[in-house]
Amino acid sequence: MTHPSFAPLGLWCADQQPPAFAPDSITATLQQIRQPLHVVRDPHSGGIGIALDGAVQPGHADVAGWPHLATLPALFPEWLGDRAFQEVHGVRFPYVGGAMANGIATARMVIELGRAGMLGFFGAAGLDPDRIEPALDEIEAALDPIGAAWGSNLIHSPNEPDLEASVVELYLRRGVRRVSASAYMKLTPFVVRYAATGLFRDEAGRIQRRNMLFAKISRPEVARHFLSPAPAEMLQQLVAQGHLTAEEAELAGQVPVAEDIIVESDSGGHTDNRPLGSLFPSIAAVRDQCQATFGFERRVRLGAAGGLGTPTAVAAAFALGAAFVLTGSINQGAIESGLAEDGKKMLAQAGLADVMMAPAADMFELGVEVQVLRRGTMFGVRAKKLYQLYNAHPSLAAIPAADRAVLEKQYFRATLEEAWESTRRFWQERDPREVQRAEANPKHQMALTFRAYLGLSSRWAIAGDASRLMDYQIWCGPAMGAFNDWARGSFLEAPENRTVVQIALNLLEGAAIATRAHQLRTYGVPVADTAFHFTPRPLQAATAAFA
Repeated sequence: MTHPSFAPLGLWCADQQPPAFAPDSITATLQQIRQPLHVVRDPHSGGIGIALDGAVQPGHADVAGWPHLATLPALFPEWLGDRAFQEVHGVRFPYVGGAMANGIATARMVIELGRAGMLGFFGAAGLDPDRIEPALDEIEAALDPIGAAWGSNLIHSPNEPDLEASVVELYLRRGVRRVSASAYMKLTPFVVRYAATGLFRDEAGRIQRRNMLFAKISRPEVARHFLSPAPAEMLQQLVAQGHLTAEEAELAGQVPVAEDIIVESDSGGHTDNRPLGSLFPSIAAVRDQCQATFGFERRVRLGAAGGLGTPTAVAAAFALGAAFVLTGSINQGAIESGLAEDGKKMLAQAGLADVMMAPAADMFELGVEVQVLRRGTMFGVRAKKLYQLYNAHPSLAAIPAADRAVLEKQYFRATLEEAWESTRRFWQERDPREVQRAEANPKHQMALTFRAYLGLSSRWAIAGDASRLMDYQIWCGPAMGAFNDWARGSFLEAPENRTVVQIALNLLEGAAIATRAHQLRTYGVPVADTAFHFTPRPLQAATAAFA
């Protein structure tokens, strides 16, 4: 008996090519995502298949044809997310390149993404303003003349609030219109100042933004801070300090701090290791609650990040309701990345389980961890040892002789006294208050010394210091191993072929094909498992496909 939902709408008549009913033929046909696909039934066997081109005849015309069940319109990778994201930010694709710290997300990477119609964030975290500004110069010179979107990173710096303040000051002075805020556990006056500066009402009375904040979060309680208006007390303080006008503060009390939220699941760097399938709906519920409570005129967009190393993972993120996707770990292995070549080769060999959590340099005393590459480096193990020693002892002097010997030989390659002296000189120039605090508190002195190793380890990986290969700190999530599995046997297997745009186009193309396969399966088409797999192809083919 025919299922009511499969009742024919008419007849489909072929031009030349008959419908595809065999699984292999269906797999080949459904990859033509930029053409409408007709779902038809074999009048003899009753099987369901798909067809391209041809013509649909209404009713039951007395012509040779196949019962027509449905027509799926063309599907473009550009259409996978929320079109509002592209409209607001002036990009072609719902795709963002994340801001990998210490300049690993280079100006060159941001420029290449911008030229391709995507949004990239410069990895400003860990850099002083005088190192950030030349990158802004380079990006502006390349992208502003063509009207391409771009942004830069602002990382929460609880141990260095003056640095966070100075970076915000730089962005406001330079007119940086998009900022990705990361590692925040609560709002600070600095991030609120950036978001609220330039708020105004247009001629229709609607509140408009000059500065667009992307808040990267992984916990519902943190998301609520960014999905709500900024606290009135904080806004009043900013007005009193001359950082906001009274009008900006008044308008900031009527809009969320951020209108683009990046839901970060299990990822490289700062992460809570939550699976996207559990985290995204939870954050979406908070978004909906805040939207209803505060009556915002515009809907806040949720993007997805973490674990996105394959087309099917990207397709799944969009299926969850993501307005856009953000990639990180896989771009670290791209040729435009600021990571040294030997680090990129290490990433290209990583498997799904070749990652681990390790103490973070910027929030060491708080016990905050980052996810890093485990294969080929001892950094993760050594960093954990430092945190164990920090918790167990009140000072450097109290560390047992056996542990001291290991630290001096393998970690610092200097005596602990020499390691502290080097650290002291650094902080004397950067922030003398930290030196004063350390000299009064041996526990803090130990923390600063250990943090020095953690901080230098990422810089060794960027500089390509081969003598420190075993100390490389390379931020990495499981997406890297999944990407390597997907790329194996294709041209993307070789690190020298991994451009950031090539990676993005292949992920989006494959995600669109996986989405089409799923659509057809819901119509009863016998879609083979292999239809969900997309093999990466060279840039020329991807470029032609997106034209």
